[in-house]
Amino acid sequence: MMQPTFLSNPKNLFFLLAGPCVIENEEMPFRIAESIAGTCSKIGIPYVFKASYRKANRSSLHSFTGIGDRKALEILGRIRREMGIPTVTDIHSPEEARMAAPYVDILQIPAFLCRQTDLLLAAAATGKCVNVKKGQFLSAPAMRQVVEKLLSVETPQGGTCQVMLTERGSMFGYTDLIVDFRNIPVMQENHVPVLTDVTHSLQQPNQPSGVTGGKPEMIEVIAKAAVAAGSDGLFIETHPEPAKALSDGANMLKLDLLEPLLEKLARIRQAL
Repeated sequence: MMQPTFLSNPKNLFFLLAGPCVIENEEMPFRIAESIAGTCSKIGIPYVFKASYRKANRSSLHSFTGIGDRKALEILGRIRREMGIPTVTDIHSPEEARMAAPYVDILQIPAFLCRQTDLLLAAAATGKCVNVKKGQFLSAPAMRQVVEKLLSVETPQGGTCQVMLTERGSMFGYTDLIVDFRNIPVMQENHVPVLTDVTHSLQQPNQPSGVTGGKPEMIEVIAKAAVAAGSDGLFIETHPEPAKALSDGANMLKLDLLEPLLEKLARIRQAL
């Protein structure tokens, strides 16, 4: 199972992709990245700072989408360059793959776009690691075709890109999601690392208000189960004040709760 060298883990723990849903301003991302990096260094967990430079998938026309593409990407690039922390962000089109690649280590394909062939091929062609979230509407075995598309592209460096897949729940009716933990070992059969998106798995989409709801009180339950099921990594959105977050606040983990959670999860993995 190949994974990027910056995710190498001598303690054989999981790795973590974590941060705010979206770049809200210039100060907050650095504050969050510094806090999480310190926690992960202490526990021994490889860390990648996560934030979307722009939110394209919004329920309401009036929802916050970002501070400007270039400005947000430059903030991601500064975290990567000045703090020495790998970064990941979502992309939504082939053009965005080429635009975002210089600023991040991992390009992430949102769940709703996981079957978009042109997008997958463009992401792979950048040579960056590509993390694809399994669509809420797809079975785990169907992600084999996603991996095959990505590995069909020769990168500028020669060879193929590194691939990761992410479980993020499956639709259960119109306004709820469930996590089928069988999906973790099934997707690992593709010989790629598999993450579990803990916080998005707890979303309650399609609310009449146009703002997605969530069940953050279940974050610890999902995270523990994912680690116990053998997830190679976790994806967690976190914010100092989720109630004031400009996107996905309803299912975020409060930042000061992350360290005690990671300590518990590390003990579970070590026990295995």
